[in-house]
Amino acid sequence: MWFGHKSPPVASVALLSSTVQCQAPDHKASKQAVKTRVRFLLLIKHNSTDQSSSPIAVFIGVFVLAAEEHKSTWIQTWAQQTPSRNAILDETRRWKFPIPFILTDSLELNAKGVILQAFEEYRLRSCVDFKPYEGESTYISFTKLSGCWSYVGDDKKGQNVSIGERCDNKAIVEHELLHALGFYHEQSRADRDDYVKIWWDQIEEGKEHNFNKYEDDFITDLNTPYDYESIMHYRPLSFNKNESIPTITATIPFFNDVIGQRLDFSAVDITRLNRMYDCANTHTLLDQCSFELNNICGMIQNEDDNADWVQMLSSPADTDHTLSGRCRDSGYFMKFDTSSGVVGSSALLESRILYPKRHEQCLNFFYKMTGAAGDKLVIWVRTDDGTGTVHNVKKIHTITGDGDKAWKIAHVTLKVSEKFRYFFQGIRGSSNSSGAILIDDITLTETICPSAVWQIHNFTSLLATTPNGTPLTSECFYNPEGYSFGISVYPNGRDDAYSDYVGMTMHLCSGENDAVMEWPAMNRQVTIVALDQDPDVKLRMSSTRSFTTATSGATWDDSCQCHRGTDFGWSTFISHQHLRRRSFLKNDDLIITADFNDLTHLIKTEVPVIPTNGNNDITDGKPMNMVKLRQDVPKHREARSANPCHPNPCFNGGVCVEGKGKATCRCVFTMYYTGKRCDQMNLNRGIVGALVGGAAGTVVLTLAILTVIKRAQSNTF
Repeated sequence: MWFGHKSPPVASVALLSSTVQCQAPDHKASKQAVKTRVRFLLLIKHNSTDQSSSPIAVFIGVFVLAAEEHKSTWIQTWAQQTPSRNAILDETRRWKFPIPFILTDSLELNAKGVILQAFEEYRLRSCVDFKPYEGESTYISFTKLSGCWSYVGDDKKGQNVSIGERCDNKAIVEHELLHALGFYHEQSRADRDDYVKIWWDQIEEGKEHNFNKYEDDFITDLNTPYDYESIMHYRPLSFNKNESIPTITATIPFFNDVIGQRLDFSAVDITRLNRMYDCANTHTLLDQCSFELNNICGMIQNEDDNADWVQMLSSPADTDHTLSGRCRDSGYFMKFDTSSGVVGSSALLESRILYPKRHEQCLNFFYKMTGAAGDKLVIWVRTDDGTGTVHNVKKIHTITGDGDKAWKIAHVTLKVSEKFRYFFQGIRGSSNSSGAILIDDITLTETICPSAVWQIHNFTSLLATTPNGTPLTSECFYNPEGYSFGISVYPNGRDDAYSDYVGMTMHLCSGENDAVMEWPAMNRQVTIVALDQDPDVKLRMSSTRSFTTATSGATWDDSCQCHRGTDFGWSTFISHQHLRRRSFLKNDDLIITADFNDLTHLIKTEVPVIPTNGNNDITDGKPMNMVKLRQDVPKHREARSANPCHPNPCFNGGVCVEGKGKATCRCVFTMYYTGKRCDQMNLNRGIVGALVGGAAGTVVLTLAILTVIKRAQSNTF
């Protein structure tokens, strides 16, 4: 069953992702651990050019780098053909915002959704913005060509960004867009030899140019230090010819497990982007506060209450959330004392006046309630009453203390389209209350709140005690349409092969709306996020994965009372090493958010390109009912063999046979795969499976395939 109706629970099976996951630094990492990682990354090479890779390479595909790295050849070739200044130094190649874009229908549906996610990250962290194409002479056309690549800078005549097979991961799209915005790879800097070593004798023949560096009269570092954590940095095994030897290593060994990360922008990435484009503000960040400064971010005490919120310094009794009590004389939060006063006494803490651009906002904050179970924290908004005065009041959400005295996360949806304030009301709910209400790390963005938020306490202990293959299961949540779904987390992997990873999956639940829901649930994008709890939302490097339910090949069963259906997701969602980096486990809490969104409206997004003077070559001369993909790519990439079986058009280990000038695919694993290109799952033998293409969208769900993969693994590692 592929997101049909609900089905009974099944035995634990492996779900595999093709998203690259670079391991985080570990001071105690041994050389053997590094070798193990190197062997694991070997799968990259198997996927570089041949779609007929073995099942282990196709289905695990966990580390697909080659496609993304192919584009560096394009970038390098482009650089060799340009004047002596690149896009960073040449202001004529910088974009004007918003950047027009086209989502061609060659893209996987999952890729379209991921591209829109990447746009939102740019809007949150910078002044970069995007708009649908409306006939402009310069634009970006996102399309599915060979690999993941982009040109550097605005070429003023429209250009492709390729989001090819297994490239539909948010971080990869962010990476390619940084190229389009004018950035080269990090290791291209003039001073790179001070920070990394290039092992030239280990580079694949003909790929040496990918490791060229450029002098500071060609590119600029925008007065920023070398950034090992940049999303623009190569991985250690990029273009290597020896399966166990890297081509690039850090001069500080600690960073060998950091370079090449594909979580999200680094802090320096954002600094450079904002400096290059003179960004003073972002588009969707309205407010955020960690209460570290005396002005408490412009928030005010309301004079109509009978108590006050007080700015407090972290102490052993009451630690803050920002720093978790780790820093002496630092770490502040706001506190309303509920241990005194009459029942019902309250304190109001109001934001400054805010001016939204959109009609929906998400208020995210952390709170702690240490008093009686009846204490309340109420969120309100005060809006324009029509005279220009922010006066009208509306209650939005109420949180009631439940006796849990840990820091918790809250996401509250606001729907305001005029100037407003939001405010917190703390209420003493019982004469027996002897504690307080604390709030910290507030963020208000003009984005949609996640449908599901799951906070798992004491996760370090769970890592130490949860057996391999044993899941933790969330409550059931509802998406905006009314589908009910849940999340499963495998602290120590779904099987022995992935015991160093946290696996995460999603499943449908029986819900109150099932009788009116559409079944099967097709064209829905699942997005799961392991939250980096950095107090500055612009600096968070969360781990995000997405896949989209298929439009064909699905089966579903009748309605039942089984409550929870089959799991779909990733065995390698995030490594244990990554969890211990940054703030994934602040206060020993793992926070997961999830969404299940309908992408049906994105199935047809392609629009015709309107010819402009000097730009007629981008249309095909036929009726203007579709976009002709620009073919202004390096000729050595355009060349195709006369042999229809080269490159191999068959998926999943299929063998290509030429006959009368045509290619025919013979599916090796006919028990599992059928179709003209061996790209369809065989559902007629009790095998339940799904393939959703993409870096974050390749999902395989079947015990039979697990057997094949394990057998292949035993021969590979």
